[in-house]
Amino acid sequence: MNTVRTTDEESAGARKVAVVTGAGSGIGRAVAVELLTAGWSVALAGRRPEPLAETAAAAPAGGGTALTVRADVSRPEDVAALFGAVRDRFGRLDLLFNNAGTFGPGGVPVEDLPYEAWRHVVDTNLNGAFLCAQAAYRQMKEQDPRGGRIINNGSISAHTPRPHSVAYTATKHALTGLTKSLSLDGRPYGIAVGQIDIGNAATEMTAGMQTGALQANGETAPEPVMDVADVARTVRHMAELPLEANVQFATVMATAMPYVGRG
Repeated sequence: MNTVRTTDEESAGARKVAVVTGAGSGIGRAVAVELLTAGWSVALAGRRPEPLAETAAAAPAGGGTALTVRADVSRPEDVAALFGAVRDRFGRLDLLFNNAGTFGPGGVPVEDLPYEAWRHVVDTNLNGAFLCAQAAYRQMKEQDPRGGRIINNGSISAHTPRPHSVAYTATKHALTGLTKSLSLDGRPYGIAVGQIDIGNAATEMTAGMQTGALQANGETAPEPVMDVADVARTVRHMAELPLEANVQFATVMATAMPYVGRG
């Protein structure tokens, strides 16, 4: 079921409209709250309604309008319903933050990774990103005024893998190709597409890094993390650029994380 939180002065037609996938926790929640605080109308998409409601409630009163939509991005019918709900509620779409993703089983060597686990990561991280981008692209191309922006959530792993991360790393590399192709194909229609590669933002997914993460040399060592709010502000900056300007790729990470020189 979809739920709506509105401001006292309903002016959704004058607001910028965003879809944030994986909005129930972590980076998705932080970005959604940042956009709502800035006055955007935001469709919060995720598989579980309760965390989405918590995200909507976390935004301060007087901000933008939140629409929660239960959706599994790996299911084409769910994606179609999500973007249909956004079109019906807000009439247009200015931003897709393609954020939903999963790391998959942690610490599993490639020879032991079950195919089902590989397929789940691919379906969520890559196929889900494609389905959402396709739906957003169609709407942005046809709406008036035409155009919009898609920001894909890549990863440091889109450049440099961690040990035992074959499914996650492969999908994030593929996401970079998706970003480049969408960016090129969107030019005639005013659709700007970029990617943010994030390293060690403090979320549930990275909770164990401060106590110890497997390194390329086989040792386990703690890693620094950064405030997820810094990621959210970076996404907002990318989102609020005029469509004539685009951050094609951005890397935001904990300053001292073992990325530059990893291995």
